[in-house]
Amino acid sequence: MITKAQAMILKHGDIIILTDDSRWKINGKIKIWKSKTRSHEFKIPVKHGLYSFGYLTHDNAHLFELGD
Repeated sequence: MITKAQAMILKHGDIIILTDDSRWKINGKIKIWKSKTRSHEFKIPVKHGLYSFGYLTHDNAHLFELGD
């Protein structure tokens, strides 16, 4: 599971691993909310292969782990 603290130190090009052992790469700028109402939320664009794109968010962070 990736926490918000771990998400804040990720940078473009870092590798994260999905629970099915597929490798995803951080593909853009990390968005972190700082307001009181949404302080636990974050959104990170990720890429897998040539055509698979998505987002690592606070909702699906339990499916990912930090890579090597």
